[in-house]
Amino acid sequence: MHLILKDNLPFVTITVAFGERQIAISSVLIDTGSAATILSADSVARLGVEPAPDDILHTIRGVGGYETVFTRRATAIQIGNYELLNCDVQIGGMDYGFEINGILGMDILMRAGALLDLKNQEIAFPSPSD
Repeated sequence: MHLILKDNLPFVTITVAFGERQIAISSVLIDTGSAATILSADSVARLGVEPAPDDILHTIRGVGGYETVFTRRATAIQIGNYELLNCDVQIGGMDYGFEINGILGMDILMRAGALLDLKNQEIAFPSPSD
């Protein structure tokens, strides 16, 4: 899958499903410096994913500062033709001052065995038999 470079940062479009509903989310940053995957609350709200009164809120810290998030289990995350089932993702505001709808962090990248080819601006995944 081809990476989309914006301001020299690698982005992809993913499809995320919660239950039977799914949505394509563009402008998702590939971030090997992020331990966890986070999706913007605005992107997943269209699927009815919103904070619940009994959610445990967490404060995370990154280069952009602090942010409060809650966790949900996505039924599936698809990156190109590669699909991962039952993925915990963090949901937050993601107001970083530029267009970003998610961060694909090391939790998903490692679980998927993602192969980044930065010279050719590609992300690939091993076949199930690898």
